[in-house]
Amino acid sequence: MSDSRAAGRRVLLAAPRGYCAGVDRAVVAVEQALEQYGAPIYVRHEIVHNKYVVRTLEKKGAIFVEETSEVPEGEIVIFSAHGVAPEVHREAERGKLATVDATCPLVTKVHKEAVRFAREDYDILLIGHEGHEEVIGTTGEAPDHIQLVDGPKDVGNVEVRDPEKVVWLSQTTLSVDETMETVDALKNRFPQLISPPSDDICYATQNRQTAIKEIADRSDLVLVVGSKNSSNSARMVEVALGAGAGAAHLVDNASEIDESWLEGVGTVGLSSGASVPEVLVEGVMEWLAERGFDDVEVVQPVSEHIRFSLPKELRRDLRAEAKARLEA
Repeated sequence: MSDSRAAGRRVLLAAPRGYCAGVDRAVVAVEQALEQYGAPIYVRHEIVHNKYVVRTLEKKGAIFVEETSEVPEGEIVIFSAHGVAPEVHREAERGKLATVDATCPLVTKVHKEAVRFAREDYDILLIGHEGHEEVIGTTGEAPDHIQLVDGPKDVGNVEVRDPEKVVWLSQTTLSVDETMETVDALKNRFPQLISPPSDDICYATQNRQTAIKEIADRSDLVLVVGSKNSSNSARMVEVALGAGAGAAHLVDNASEIDESWLEGVGTVGLSSGASVPEVLVEGVMEWLAERGFDDVEVVQPVSEHIRFSLPKELRRDLRAEAKARLEA
């Protein structure tokens, strides 16, 4: 343990943290749809992977469903930030639903890359976690060309038609380090492997991982605020441990912190996943301050200024559109 760890009780607060531009866009899309058109507004899957956000929107009149078929004819349905396969859009059309596509533009970019490489008849190796909504949506764009590679351990299972026509894409919320480890392993097997035109790992995921690396080896304990089903939040815990944190835990809010974690701790590192509202981080800071951790140092190795415009559908009269579809 370094001398800096042992000095006093303090909090190293990572920045950037919390909401990314894609999450902010998706949450505001639901809020604006509720304001413009009134409840209910249906949302397919969690709009973002955060319990607090979902519960807050439910109280305002959002209804979360697992499948498009659960939405009554003529209603409005919003697709989550993680993106959906083309078949989901077709299901909505068959169900005479008005839709708002809140897919993060960076996920949409990966979808377009998948379509383009499939059109050129490449085998597409999609690095990601099986069952994640983003992976399901991207795979749906070109199911005959895409195979999932779930980390370096999965590389040995990959089979391609032509080793000279192979490209990799990735889920946007992965650990940068693990993704590149998988890419390196794939390149060992397929030296002609092509990389996507631009890095698929989202800027916000990279920035939050960079920031948590800055505080990890100076912290006895790192707390990442985020829900268990949030891929980018879970990766931040792994990154913190890999970068030298004494211990690291993922918590939804302050109530999930185990006070025994503070035994022998002088410095707590704190950050939050890209789908986490700042109010939850503030709650953790208050909890820590009550226990003597009231000396806060903000550590910000990178800055963020990216904003995305709202989905174009919110500029139309969706209620009128839904009614017209129902009457058609």
